[in-house]
Amino acid sequence: MLDDTDRRILRQYQAAPEEPSEALAERAGVTPSTLARRLARMRETGVLRGVRGVIDWAQLGYAVEVSLRVTLDKSVPNALDAFVAAAREVQEVLEIQTFLGQVDVRLAVIARDLEDYQRLYRDHLLALPHMTDLEALMHVARLKTDETLPL
Repeated sequence: MLDDTDRRILRQYQAAPEEPSEALAERAGVTPSTLARRLARMRETGVLRGVRGVIDWAQLGYAVEVSLRVTLDKSVPNALDAFVAAAREVQEVLEIQTFLGQVDVRLAVIARDLEDYQRLYRDHLLALPHMTDLEALMHVARLKTDETLPL
């Protein structure tokens, strides 16, 4: 699906997506028109899903990150759908992941401080439907974050 030129373009693009096309093309060893054509093709085929701004939420005053592992009541039809729909409404929920196994769902949650987290936990998280077990893991440090692919 991807040839060596595509992979070279993607390596350069993921390293600096905000870089001007001419500079990106030069670093990838292609002409600007080749770069534009290949990036457009990769967007059309779904290889590139978009460019996004990454905001450091800690810089905006969110000092607490918690990972919640949730087990749902499997005797309730559509429990997962109802839970996910309700969790999406909680603004402080950054990520929702589903799993196979004992833990059904993981929520990544942020709060401004412990008092804010306690309010969020009491008022919103405990009110999520169909939970049978909830385990909170307080994040201490992020040791690696990397979304780049080895192309």
